[in-house]
Amino acid sequence: MKLKDFDYQLPRNFIAQKPIRPRDSSKLMVVDTENRKISHHKFFEIGNFLKAADILVINDSRVFPARLSGKKETGGKVEVLLLKQLDSKRWQSLLKNYKIKEVSKKLFIGKSLEAIIEKNIEKNIWQIKFNQSGKKLKKTISLFGEAPTPLYIRRKSNLLEYQTVYAKYDGSAAAPTAGFHFTKNLIKKLKNKGIFFKTVTLHVGVGTFEPIRTENIKEHKIHPEMAKLSSKTAKILNKAKKEGQRIMAVGTTTTRLLESFADKNGILQPGEKEINLYIYPGYKFKIIDGLITNFHLPKSSLIVLVSAFLQFKNKKINGPKEIIKLYKQAAKLKYRFYSFGDAMLII
Repeated sequence: MKLKDFDYQLPRNFIAQKPIRPRDSSKLMVVDTENRKISHHKFFEIGNFLKAADILVINDSRVFPARLSGKKETGGKVEVLLLKQLDSKRWQSLLKNYKIKEVSKKLFIGKSLEAIIEKNIEKNIWQIKFNQSGKKLKKTISLFGEAPTPLYIRRKSNLLEYQTVYAKYDGSAAAPTAGFHFTKNLIKKLKNKGIFFKTVTLHVGVGTFEPIRTENIKEHKIHPEMAKLSSKTAKILNKAKKEGQRIMAVGTTTTRLLESFADKNGILQPGEKEINLYIYPGYKFKIIDGLITNFHLPKSSLIVLVSAFLQFKNKKINGPKEIIKLYKQAAKLKYRFYSFGDAMLII
C-alpha cells in the first residue's frame, strides 16, 4: 500500500473551525460493514445503533495548555508545543521556527519562564530544560500556555471547548476528538439504556498527529505515548469479550491502547506503559467490535487505522478504497471534517 492510497482533496471550508452547539447535534455517518449500508443521522441518535450491554471505552486524558509562545535570544519568535514531561524540569517539545544551526540556546516565555535547549531528539523535536520545576512550573505553564489546537484551526480556541466532557487526567498535547460529540446528558441517556462506559488513559502526543512521510505506509513509525489500563477495567472488558458483549472504542487513541494491552490470545493485560502500535490494513483486531471516530486528515496514521478496521470487519472491503469513498460521500453531504468536525460509527 502506498501513501497516495490515503490521499484526498478537501476544500478548506469543510474544515470545522469551532465545535457545533450542542456537541451531540453533529452529523453521524453510520457504516454497517456486514450489510454494506451507509446511513446519515445526528450524533444524539447513536443510541439507536447500540445495544444494551454494549461497552463504550473512552479516553479520559485531559488536554493541558501545551502551546507556549517564546522568543529566542536574538528576538525571533518560536512556538513551543510541550509533548512529554521527562522530569520535574525537562520536557520533550516540538519547536516551530527553530533549527539545529540556531545560535540561540535559550528561550524566553513570558516574564519569568526560561528554557535551555539541551538536545535535538529528531527533526523538530527537542529536549528543553526550564528554570522552574514542579508545581511552580505547572502553574506558569497554565498561566502562559494556550490550547494546543491544530494549525488548520485558524481561530483561537480555549481549553473548555478543546476538551471532552469526561476529561480527567492532564497529559495530552492534542485532544482525543472522537469524544467531543458526547454531552453529559447524552451519556446519561445511553447509560439509562443499559450501555456502559469504561475509561482508559492515553496521553496524546506527537505519535497521534505526526503525518506519514514514507511512501510505503508500512515503513512509518509511531512515536511512543504513555498509556494506562487499570486492572478493574481490564477485568470487566475481558469478561465482556468472553460473554459476547460488544466493545466499542471511542476514538483511534482508545483503539490503539486496547489493542496494545491485549496479549496474543486477545486477553487484556493491565498496566501503565508507553505504546507505539501502528495499525494499518491487514491488522487483526483482538478487542474492539465497533469504532466511533472523526473524519481525519489525508495521509495520516488515523485514516490508515480506520481503513484497517473497515477491512477487518468485512473481508470483502478494500480498506483504502472504502475510506476514500466514504470521505467523498461525507464531503458531498457537507459533513464537517477534522477535530471539531462530525463523526462516523463503524459497526
